[in-house]
Amino acid sequence: MKKQEDVLRKPEWLKIKLNTNESYTGLKKLMRAENLHTVCEEARCPNIHECWGTRRTATFMILGDVCTRACRFCAVKTGLPSELDWQEPERVAESVQKMNLKHVVVTMVARDDLKDGGAAIMAETVRAIRRKNPFTTVEVLPSDLQGRYESLRTLMDARPDILNHNIETVRRLTRRVRARATYDRSLEFLRRAKEMQPDIPTKSSIMVGLGETKEELAEAMDDLRANKVDILTIGQYLQPTKKHMKVVKYYHPDEFAELKKIALAKGFSHCESGPLVRSSYHADEQVNAVAKAKHILGNVETQEV
Repeated sequence: MKKQEDVLRKPEWLKIKLNTNESYTGLKKLMRAENLHTVCEEARCPNIHECWGTRRTATFMILGDVCTRACRFCAVKTGLPSELDWQEPERVAESVQKMNLKHVVVTMVARDDLKDGGAAIMAETVRAIRRKNPFTTVEVLPSDLQGRYESLRTLMDARPDILNHNIETVRRLTRRVRARATYDRSLEFLRRAKEMQPDIPTKSSIMVGLGETKEELAEAMDDLRANKVDILTIGQYLQPTKKHMKVVKYYHPDEFAELKKIALAKGFSHCESGPLVRSSYHADEQVNAVAKAKHILGNVETQEV
């Protein structure tokens, strides 16, 4: 008799609409021509056809395509990374210009082989994008940089528009899900980023379906809010290969709607919650949502004074 986890099937709401139009194929050609990587491809994101084919957005993955960590949920290759490419920031900036992006997300593989974890190149990528695209907002999604906060300061001094760092799962499951990362170090990373640049919104993401409870999810939200995190994304974990962790549960869209309601009640300024939501999902809209929330809050405080 097969175990239940072996016969768990994807529900109807997880079916993905493919879109291989000119926008999609054009972006793919551009990435290959510039020798760039995207987390959209490397992590097998289910939204790639929507983002590339419809919204014309992409999340650049810098510092190569080989990660020094082997997280049990992630499809990115693990091994010994390549040498640093200091021309990469300019190539990313030029590609953003060619794509005419209003908002860009820059993520990275974990580079535990580097003393600064790759912070200097990520910071230079932010600056390069700004030089060529002064009206483009920039979101960064770094690793925990091994908890070295001088590296975090290097990144925050470049003043990205959003600092995104994912806790990925609840406290109890962190050791099973993430490699070399700890729950508390990620929370401290987010807290220190806010302390360094209080006006820059911070963001984090949680995957569901790994065996967490509703109470644990609420606790994780409380932990993020206690560390001044502004934006939360919640999405369904999907097993990328047979070697990765199995899905314990597929959440219904109604459950995602409930989690969003809980998150907003806890004080997050914006929450994206849905089966196919990923950390960078509709990231361009989140910038506007946070700015609007700050504007409303500022008006309320002014009236109270």
